[in-house]
Amino acid sequence: MERRIPTHPGEVLKEELESRGISQKKFAELVSVPYTQLNEILNGKRSVSTDFALMMEAALGINPTLLINMQNRYDIELARQKPTLLQRLNVIRKACAAVL
Repeated sequence: MERRIPTHPGEVLKEELESRGISQKKFAELVSVPYTQLNEILNGKRSVSTDFALMMEAALGINPTLLINMQNRYDIELARQKPTLLQRLNVIRKACAAVL
């Protein structure tokens, strides 16, 4: 069974900007963030940092904890889908099950 990847917080921010009718370029200028950085976040290619989440709270009133929690869930699920990490986790589980 394939696990569903949680929503990247950038998707929520992208929808918020679209619903407010503000362009990414204008918003990047307003919050003093490089346009490329903002665009990468909104398209799920870059993580939302704590600092960025706090800036979104100041600009849009979005709870920064929500954004960070979304990012953490997204990152954990992506990590769980890495074949080499999955193999390592299975080795750890077996080793610990034998001892603990």
